[in-house]
Amino acid sequence: MKNKLSKVFMLIFASGFVFVSLAACNTATQATGSYAQVPAGKAFAEGKEVFFVHTEVSDQQIAETLTNMMKSPVFFVPALAKVPQESTARVFVFENGIAGDGPLGFQQDVFDNPPGTAQYSPLRRIVLVKWVSNSTSEILKSVDSIEKAETHGDLLLTETGIIVNMPFMVWDGGKR
Repeated sequence: MKNKLSKVFMLIFASGFVFVSLAACNTATQATGSYAQVPAGKAFAEGKEVFFVHTEVSDQQIAETLTNMMKSPVFFVPALAKVPQESTARVFVFENGIAGDGPLGFQQDVFDNPPGTAQYSPLRRIVLVKWVSNSTSEILKSVDSIEKAETHGDLLLTETGIIVNMPFMVWDGGKR
Protein backbone atom coordinates (compact mmCIF):
# COMPACT_ATOMS: atom_id res chain seq x y z
CA MET A 1 0.00 0.00 0.00
CA LYS A 2 2.83 2.39 0.89
CA ASN A 3 4.52 1.76 -2.51
CA LYS A 4 1.23 2.40 -4.28
CA LEU A 5 0.78 5.73 -2.43
CA SER A 6 4.35 6.71 -3.26
CA LYS A 7 3.74 6.05 -6.96
CA VAL A 8 0.47 8.04 -6.89
CA PHE A 9 2.19 10.93 -5.11
CA MET A 10 5.03 10.92 -7.65
CA LEU A 11 2.53 10.88 -10.52
CA ILE A 12 0.63 13.83 -9.04
CA PHE A 13 3.88 15.69 -8.35
CA ALA A 14 5.17 15.03 -11.88
CA SER A 15 1.85 16.10 -13.42
CA GLY A 16 1.91 19.30 -11.39
CA PHE A 17 5.50 19.97 -12.42
CA VAL A 18 4.64 19.48 -16.09
CA PHE A 19 1.59 21.75 -15.71
CA VAL A 20 3.65 24.48 -14.01
CA SER A 21 6.39 24.13 -16.65
CA LEU A 22 3.89 24.38 -19.49
CA ALA A 23 2.22 27.36 -17.84
CA ALA A 24 5.60 29.08 -17.51
CA CYS A 25 6.35 28.39 -21.18
CA ASN A 26 2.95 29.75 -22.20
CA THR A 27 3.54 32.91 -20.13
CA ALA A 28 6.99 33.39 -21.69
CA THR A 29 5.53 32.89 -25.16
CA GLN A 30 2.82 35.47 -24.47
CA ALA A 31 5.39 37.92 -23.13
CA THR A 32 7.79 37.63 -26.07
CA GLY A 33 5.46 36.49 -28.84
CA SER A 34 7.52 33.34 -29.46
CA TYR A 35 10.83 31.72 -28.71
CA ALA A 36 13.76 32.47 -30.96
CA GLN A 37 14.74 29.67 -33.26
CA VAL A 38 18.40 29.09 -34.02
CA PRO A 39 18.87 27.82 -37.58
CA ALA A 40 20.88 24.64 -37.99
CA GLY A 41 23.74 24.22 -40.41
CA LYS A 42 24.34 20.99 -42.30
CA ALA A 43 27.76 19.32 -42.52
CA PHE A 44 29.49 15.93 -42.47
CA ALA A 45 31.14 13.84 -39.75
CA GLU A 46 32.61 10.39 -40.41
CA GLY A 47 30.90 10.33 -43.82
CA LYS A 48 27.42 11.00 -42.39
CA GLU A 49 25.25 14.10 -42.53
CA VAL A 50 25.04 16.10 -39.28
CA PHE A 51 23.25 19.25 -38.16
CA PHE A 52 24.71 21.82 -35.77
CA VAL A 53 24.33 25.43 -34.65
CA HIS A 54 26.82 28.30 -34.50
CA THR A 55 26.44 30.23 -31.26
CA GLU A 56 29.69 32.14 -30.61
CA VAL A 57 33.05 32.67 -32.29
CA SER A 58 36.42 34.17 -31.30
CA ASP A 59 36.74 36.32 -34.46
CA GLN A 60 34.66 39.46 -35.18
CA GLN A 61 34.69 39.06 -38.99
CA ILE A 62 33.66 35.38 -38.80
CA ALA A 63 30.89 36.34 -36.35
CA GLU A 64 29.53 38.79 -38.93
CA THR A 65 29.88 36.27 -41.79
CA LEU A 66 28.04 33.54 -39.85
CA THR A 67 25.37 35.98 -38.63
CA ASN A 68 24.66 37.06 -42.23
CA MET A 69 24.78 33.50 -43.55
CA MET A 70 22.46 32.03 -40.89
CA LYS A 71 20.29 35.16 -40.52
CA SER A 72 20.63 34.66 -36.76
CA PRO A 73 23.10 36.29 -34.35
CA VAL A 74 26.43 34.57 -33.82
CA PHE A 75 28.18 36.39 -31.00
CA PHE A 76 31.79 37.60 -31.01
CA VAL A 77 33.45 36.19 -27.87
CA PRO A 78 37.21 36.93 -27.91
CA ALA A 79 37.79 34.79 -24.79
CA LEU A 80 37.13 31.64 -26.86
CA ALA A 81 40.56 32.13 -28.44
CA LYS A 82 42.08 31.32 -25.02
CA VAL A 83 40.54 27.83 -24.84
CA PRO A 84 43.33 25.22 -24.74
CA GLN A 85 43.69 23.23 -27.96
CA GLU A 86 43.14 19.93 -26.11
CA SER A 87 39.66 21.17 -25.15
CA THR A 88 38.63 21.63 -28.77
CA ALA A 89 37.88 19.55 -31.85
CA ARG A 90 38.26 20.60 -35.50
CA VAL A 91 35.94 21.79 -38.24
CA PHE A 92 37.24 21.79 -41.81
CA VAL A 93 35.96 24.73 -43.88
CA PHE A 94 36.46 24.75 -47.66
CA GLU A 95 37.88 27.88 -49.34
CA ASN A 96 37.45 26.63 -52.91
CA GLY A 97 36.40 23.56 -54.85
CA ILE A 98 32.82 22.52 -55.52
CA ALA A 99 30.23 25.25 -54.94
CA GLY A 100 27.87 24.57 -52.05
CA ASP A 101 26.29 25.69 -48.80
CA GLY A 102 29.48 26.00 -46.75
CA PRO A 103 30.23 29.35 -45.07
CA LEU A 104 32.63 30.40 -47.84
CA GLY A 105 30.33 29.28 -50.67
CA PHE A 106 31.84 25.85 -51.22
CA GLN A 107 31.09 22.36 -49.94
CA GLN A 108 29.70 21.87 -46.45
CA ASP A 109 32.03 21.66 -43.47
CA VAL A 110 33.52 18.40 -42.21
CA PHE A 111 33.80 17.74 -38.44
CA ASP A 112 36.06 15.39 -36.56
CA ASN A 113 35.05 13.83 -33.24
CA PRO A 114 31.23 13.80 -33.32
CA PRO A 115 29.19 13.11 -30.15
CA GLY A 116 29.91 9.65 -28.80
CA THR A 117 33.65 9.90 -29.42
CA ALA A 118 36.05 10.50 -26.53
CA GLN A 119 37.32 13.76 -28.04
CA TYR A 120 33.91 15.33 -28.79
CA SER A 121 33.76 19.03 -28.03
CA PRO A 122 31.31 21.64 -29.30
CA LEU A 123 34.25 24.08 -29.37
CA ARG A 124 35.80 23.82 -32.83
CA ARG A 125 39.09 25.09 -34.26
CA ILE A 126 38.59 26.24 -37.84
CA VAL A 127 40.92 24.53 -40.31
CA LEU A 128 40.77 26.04 -43.80
CA VAL A 129 40.85 23.57 -46.67
CA LYS A 130 42.05 24.66 -50.10
CA TRP A 131 42.22 22.53 -53.23
CA VAL A 132 45.56 22.94 -55.03
CA SER A 133 43.73 22.50 -58.34
CA ASN A 134 39.97 22.85 -58.79
CA SER A 135 40.15 20.12 -61.43
CA THR A 136 40.77 17.52 -58.69
CA SER A 137 38.10 18.82 -56.29
CA GLU A 138 35.35 16.53 -55.08
CA ILE A 139 32.93 16.44 -52.15
CA LEU A 140 34.73 15.11 -49.08
CA LYS A 141 32.65 13.81 -46.16
CA SER A 142 35.22 12.64 -43.60
CA VAL A 143 38.45 13.73 -42.00
CA ASP A 144 40.09 10.55 -43.34
CA SER A 145 39.30 11.59 -46.93
CA ILE A 146 40.62 15.12 -46.25
CA GLU A 147 43.86 13.77 -44.75
CA LYS A 148 44.35 11.36 -47.68
CA ALA A 149 43.85 14.18 -50.20
CA GLU A 150 46.35 16.32 -48.26
CA THR A 151 48.89 13.45 -48.23
CA HIS A 152 48.51 13.14 -52.02
CA GLY A 153 49.19 16.87 -52.42
CA ASP A 154 45.64 17.73 -53.52
CA LEU A 155 44.78 19.90 -50.49
CA LEU A 156 46.42 22.53 -48.33
CA LEU A 157 45.23 22.73 -44.70
CA THR A 158 45.65 25.90 -42.64
CA GLU A 159 44.99 26.13 -38.90
CA THR A 160 43.42 29.53 -38.18
CA GLY A 161 43.36 29.73 -34.38
CA ILE A 162 39.68 30.75 -34.60
CA ILE A 163 37.34 28.93 -32.21
CA VAL A 164 33.62 28.50 -32.86
CA ASN A 165 31.05 27.03 -30.48
CA MET A 166 29.21 24.56 -32.75
CA PRO A 167 27.14 22.06 -30.75
CA PHE A 168 25.64 19.20 -32.74
CA MET A 169 21.86 19.01 -32.93
CA VAL A 170 21.49 15.79 -35.01
CA TRP A 171 24.20 13.21 -35.73
CA ASP A 172 24.50 9.56 -36.70
CA GLY A 173 22.78 7.72 -33.84
CA GLY A 174 21.58 10.72 -31.87
CA LYS A 175 19.90 14.09 -31.53
CA ARG A 176 19.19 16.70 -28.87
